[in-house]
Amino acid sequence: MLNHLFSPKKINQCEIPNRLAVTAMVSNYCNQDGTATDRYIAYHEEKAKGGWGLIITEDYAVNPHAMGYKCIAGLWNDEQIEGHKKLTDTIHQYDSKVFCQIYHAGRQSNSTVNGGVQPVAPSAIPCPWNREIPHELTISEIVQIVGEFGDCALRAKKAGFDGVEIHAGHGYLIAEFMSTYVNKRTDKYGGCLDNRLRFVKEIVENVRQKVGSDYPVTIRFSADEGVPGGRDISESRILAKQFEAWGVDALHVSNGVYGSHNKGTVAPMYIPHAWTIDFAAEIKNIVDIPVFTVNRINDPYMAEGILEMGKADFIGMGRGSLADPALPNKAKNGEFSSIRYCIGCLQGCVGALYTDSPLACLVNPSLGREWELNYTPVSAPKTVVVVGGGPGGLEAARIAAVKGHEVSLYEQKGYLGGQFVSAAYPPSKGEFTTYTAWIIDELDKLGVDIHLNTEVSKELLQEIQPDTIIVATGGTPMLPPIKGIYKPHVFAAEDVLLGNVPTGDKIVIAGGGEVGTETAAHLALQEKEVAVVEMFPTLMKELDSVNRFNLTKILNEYEVKQYTETKVVEILDDGVEVENSQGRFILQADTVVLALGYKPNNTLVNELKTVSDNVVVVGGALKTSNALHAIREGFDAGISIK
Repeated sequence: MLNHLFSPKKINQCEIPNRLAVTAMVSNYCNQDGTATDRYIAYHEEKAKGGWGLIITEDYAVNPHAMGYKCIAGLWNDEQIEGHKKLTDTIHQYDSKVFCQIYHAGRQSNSTVNGGVQPVAPSAIPCPWNREIPHELTISEIVQIVGEFGDCALRAKKAGFDGVEIHAGHGYLIAEFMSTYVNKRTDKYGGCLDNRLRFVKEIVENVRQKVGSDYPVTIRFSADEGVPGGRDISESRILAKQFEAWGVDALHVSNGVYGSHNKGTVAPMYIPHAWTIDFAAEIKNIVDIPVFTVNRINDPYMAEGILEMGKADFIGMGRGSLADPALPNKAKNGEFSSIRYCIGCLQGCVGALYTDSPLACLVNPSLGREWELNYTPVSAPKTVVVVGGGPGGLEAARIAAVKGHEVSLYEQKGYLGGQFVSAAYPPSKGEFTTYTAWIIDELDKLGVDIHLNTEVSKELLQEIQPDTIIVATGGTPMLPPIKGIYKPHVFAAEDVLLGNVPTGDKIVIAGGGEVGTETAAHLALQEKEVAVVEMFPTLMKELDSVNRFNLTKILNEYEVKQYTETKVVEILDDGVEVENSQGRFILQADTVVLALGYKPNNTLVNELKTVSDNVVVVGGALKTSNALHAIREGFDAGISIK
C-alpha cells in the first residue's frame, strides 16, 4: 500500500533505502565546542533503528561564530571529526544514510551563543527574534566564509557522512544574501539576482571542489520566505534551475525565515498539513534532480499520496521523527494506530529553542534521553496504582507497564485523558486526540487495569496494598472570591468546551490565558458574541509568540472583544461588572465562563501516605503545569520504580 514510500532512490551515487527523511532540527545536544556527545549520537541512532531512509543532521557550524544556538554541532576544525565519525559509524550499523547539514546562522544568532561576537549579515538589519544589529560583512570576510563552507564539507566527508546539505534557507546567512529582505548591498554581492546568488554559487563551487564530483551535495532553501520583501516562488524557480546547473544533486524545498508572523520554518497546528507541497511540485517540474518537500507532513498515508502525485521525491518529517522515531518501521508493518503522531503544538521543539534549551517533545518524553534510558523489564515486578487518568497518569501507567510492573489506573471521571480531552476542542487543536487515543490503545495492549468512574480512597488502597502509588490527579479550577461566581449561568471553561453545559449568545470569559482565549475562539466559531476579560496587560502570556500570533488572528477575525488590564468585579444576572483605568462598566452576558487558572488537586496525598511509604506526586497535582511537564514527570515516575 505504501509502495512509493518504501522504494529506494539515489542522490548522486548514494542510494537512500526509502523516501522518508529526518529533516534537520536543532537539538542542542552537542558540547559547546561543537563536538558530539553520547546523547546526540543516541538521539540520531534511535531514528536509524526506526527505519528512516535518510537522516539529515542539523546545523553544523562552519566556524566557531556561525552558531545560532549554544550547543549545536560543528566541523570547523579537524579535532571535531573523531566524535562525529562515531555518530556516522553508529548510524551505518543500520540501513539509514546520514547527511550533514552545514550552515552559518548569520544575523539569526546573538553574542550569547556564537562565541561572544557580533552576528554578521550582508546588511546591518537585526533579526526579528535575536535583535542584535549585525556586522555588515566585507568582501574579504565573505571570501573567508566561502572557504569555511568547503572545509566544513570536506570534514563531513572525512567523518563518514554520506553527503552534505548546504543550508540556504530559513533566513540564515546564505538566505540573507539571496533575498532583498535582508540584502541591501550595492556591490557585487547585492542588487540583481545574479549578484545576490554569487555567495551561494561560490560556496557550492568551493564545496564541490573539495568533496569531489561523486559525493552528494544538496541544498535546502525557502521557496517562499513569507515576509514583506522576501523571496517568493517566482525567484525560487530560477534558484532551482541555477542550483541544478551548478551541480547540486538534490533540492530541499522549505519555506520561511525567523519571526512570529511567519508560518514557514516550523508550522504550528494552526497551519494546514502539507501546505507547501505545491512549491516543491513547481520546482520538481523544472529540474531533473530529486526534490524534498516538508512542513506539517506527519502521516505515512499523506506522504505516500504526495509521492504518488509526483509532487516530490522525498518526504521530510522533522517533528514527526521526534514524536515517534519508529514511524517508518510501524508504517511499513501496517501498525498505524501504534504511531505516536506529532500534534503540532511546538511546546517542546520550537519552545525549547526560545530559551536555547535542549530539544524536547510533549508526546515523547524519552526524546533526548535515549542514551540513558533502560526499558528492560524488572526482575521483581511491583504492584503500582496510578490515581488520575490525565496525561501524566496515563504516561506513568504506560511506562510502568512497559517495565513489567502490575499496573492499575483509577479515574474519577468516565473517560481517560483529563484536561487533554477538552484541549482538543478549540479550533485547530483536534489532533490532540491522536495522543490520547494512542496512549489508551497502548495501555490496553500492555494490560493495564483501568477503573473509570472510581473515586480512590484510603480504604480502597488499604485493600489493594500497592507497592507504589502515583498521584496524578491534576488541578482543579480556581474560584476567586468574586461576587456572583456561583450563579447558575457561570460555568468552567472545561465544561463549556466539552459541551457539558449550554451557552447563550452573549458570553463573557473571565481569564485571558491559553484556556480562556482558546475557549473564546471555540465559541466565536459558533458565531456567538464573545468578550475576554484579563487582568494582565496581554492575553495568552504563557503561549509562545508563533501560537499567540495565530490564535490572535482567529480572535480578531471572529471579532472577539478583548479587555486587558481589566478586573471582574461582580457577576450579575445579565452581565459582568468590570473595572479598568476607564472606570467601572458592565459587559452584557447571558453566560459567564471561568478560565482563571488551576490549583493542584492534591487533597488525597497526605491520606495516601499513610497507606504506602512510596507515594509519588506528578503533574498538576504537584504544581500548576502543562502537559509537556506532566507527561515528562509521569514518565519519570513510572520508569524509576525498582
